Amino acid sequence: MSAGLSIKFIGTIMDLFLPWILAYMIDHVVPRERISFIFIWGGIMVICSFLAVAGNIIANRMAAAVSRDVARSMRHDLFTKISYLSCAQIDKITIPSLISRLSSDTYNIHRMVGMMQRLGVRAPILLLGGILITLTLDATLTLVLLAVLPFAVLVVFLISRKGIPLYTSLQGAVDGMVRVVRENATGIRIIKALSKGDFEKDRFDKANNEVTSREWKANTIMAITNPAMFIIINLGLVGVIIAGAYLVNLGNTPPGVILAFLSYFTIILNATLSITRMFVMFSRGSASGGRVAEVLALPDEIVVQEMEQQNEDSHVVFDNVSFSYQQGQGGTELLEGISFALERGQSLGILGETGSGKSTVIQLLLRFYDVNSGSIRINGKDIKSIHPDEFYAKFGMCFQRDVLFMDTIRENVDFGRELSEEELRKAVRYAQAEDFVNSHEEELDYDLSSRGTNLSGGQRQRLLIARALAATPEILILDDSSSALDYKTDANLRRTLRENFSNTTTIIVAQRISSVMHSDHIMVLENGRIIGYGTHNELLKTCKLYGEISESQMGGPF
Repeated sequence: MSAGLSIKFIGTIMDLFLPWILAYMIDHVVPRERISFIFIWGGIMVICSFLAVAGNIIANRMAAAVSRDVARSMRHDLFTKISYLSCAQIDKITIPSLISRLSSDTYNIHRMVGMMQRLGVRAPILLLGGILITLTLDATLTLVLLAVLPFAVLVVFLISRKGIPLYTSLQGAVDGMVRVVRENATGIRIIKALSKGDFEKDRFDKANNEVTSREWKANTIMAITNPAMFIIINLGLVGVIIAGAYLVNLGNTPPGVILAFLSYFTIILNATLSITRMFVMFSRGSASGGRVAEVLALPDEIVVQEMEQQNEDSHVVFDNVSFSYQQGQGGTELLEGISFALERGQSLGILGETGSGKSTVIQLLLRFYDVNSGSIRINGKDIKSIHPDEFYAKFGMCFQRDVLFMDTIRENVDFGRELSEEELRKAVRYAQAEDFVNSHEEELDYDLSSRGTNLSGGQRQRLLIARALAATPEILILDDSSSALDYKTDANLRRTLRENFSNTTTIIVAQRISSVMHSDHIMVLENGRIIGYGTHNELLKTCKLYGEISESQMGGPF
């Protein structure tokens, strides 16, 4: 950028020399009637013109390269920051807003950086340099011009102050439109199934019209700049022409000076208009820059803390854990007093009604959120004291709403861990996915569509379970991950886990009794509280809710 601005500076100075050389030739060289002098000074003008054109072309190309690299680096840093935001921070900003900031906001900044380099040096130098040179030509005419410049500066200041909040509001409307588009793309099947295309089109029209309305308002305000500048500067030009006519008539100013002065006036006019265009782009870019900076400046909420290690035999411990998503805002606690301990290799089934807090227990164990009170420990170490790389390497996870990516089965199961062919095939076999994977000619190299829509629900779940099993995790989490499996496949999966992952601590969140009834421990939740804890047979005797679920699903105790 520094090199480009230096070249731009040299090219701009050459531009400023041209009218001065022309005036000097008219008033001093031509009267001598020496053709050789005219050719010499004409050659100097050609050289200045060449340097001006070449300098501006080279500097503009360099400016384009710099703005490209800035946008690329900014998108990289922003994506990296988003990847490490806590779930609470993502919930606050929202995913559609993050998508908008990563795409349209970075593009606005890209355009602003490019224009600021192209005009940020050239326009001010032309403006100030033009004024300084005109002062040397004729101070009286320059003072006439300077009299109108404060009005131009005032217009730019007032309009820019109004425009930046409008562009910030516009980007907020873009967030809303991105949210609608994202929801429609994700839920396209249910929209088609329920014939709600017209309804969703109206939703999009409303969001689109909101964006259009705000953009129209912002652009209308900013569009005042150019005509206002034309009026102010041209009024100054009228004053210069009137004053110049009197001065030439009195013989105080030679004609060449007037000609040069009008050329410089045109330069000053164009420079002023360039500055106004730059401020319009700056207003939009600074609004987007503020939104990007807001994300980049977010503190790291999930940080490693120094904490004393407990001397205990249990592998996974929840110690009187309470949690609320509205921490510090007076919200009711979603989980309260959750305590349990699992030894290595044991299994825990978590059962409960919808909204009882089952998945929240898993999210706290994975430290997607920090607990409000109590502690969670693995091997005696509070999870807040474990480095993320070490911490997440312990887990194999399959969530309730997990995602398959548009890539091969191999890449979806491996997931960048560089596992061997044998480990991948074992994971597929253990997850009961071997039959349908081998039914494809490409086997592990079979290409999946986005979100795995070219597979059935059960096939998707088995591949997700294979991903969780592939690296032989220390702790395996299956969050309602067998809901699309038939009973036989579910039973085979549970048997395989018992036989091949006996040293892995397993936590299973499920809606079906059959999925958890063989677990070493079963925890029953209701409204974020534990109302039953024990084995299947113990809970049938001690937990009314568990008995009712067993009765409804299995026709009686088993």
